[in-house]
Amino acid sequence: MSWLSHPIYLESQRVLLTPLDNNHIDDLVQIAKDPRIWEYMGIDGTQTEGLKLFLKSAILRRGTGEQYPFAVIDRISGALIGSTMFHNIYPDHKKLEIGWTWYHPDYWRTGYNRECKLLLLTYCFEELGTNRVQFQAAEKNKRSCNAILGIGATYEGLLRKDRIRYNGEIRNTAMFSIIDDEWPDVKEKLINSLHRHQH
Repeated sequence: MSWLSHPIYLESQRVLLTPLDNNHIDDLVQIAKDPRIWEYMGIDGTQTEGLKLFLKSAILRRGTGEQYPFAVIDRISGALIGSTMFHNIYPDHKKLEIGWTWYHPDYWRTGYNRECKLLLLTYCFEELGTNRVQFQAAEKNKRSCNAILGIGATYEGLLRKDRIRYNGEIRNTAMFSIIDDEWPDVKEKLINSLHRHQH
């Protein structure tokens, strides 16, 4: 029995998270063409075949409990705006990671990411009963690091020379987490920040 009960649908006023499936892939390929999205990521999603392989692999890994990928939809327009996933899933330790999150740049700094993270974190802490949710970002990716801090995660340190990117660049990885003790406070601040964003 998988820890994550498929299917998982999470929705709020502006965001719908729906299980990623093959019907989403062509649309995701189209919105992934902007190279700004992939500047610090582990893959170059502007390369259609590579992105398709990555997305199809994530769908297959959902079946083994290794990953749980979502398509992110703007409920107001109905448009597909990006993707995110649960991965590094360890049911025995009640922990997982939220990552591989990307959106079309039109949705950067609009509050959609915070709304998405509120849905995911609420599910993790209030449905799954996780002890720990972690996040990673390239040290150089200040936009992502600031976004993770902005949702209330704690910076834990740097994994030095953690990985080699597709272009040969050696990456240091910044680690962040939210633990169950912190969740009530983090949730309240997230909700308040979203209210400010929407008014």
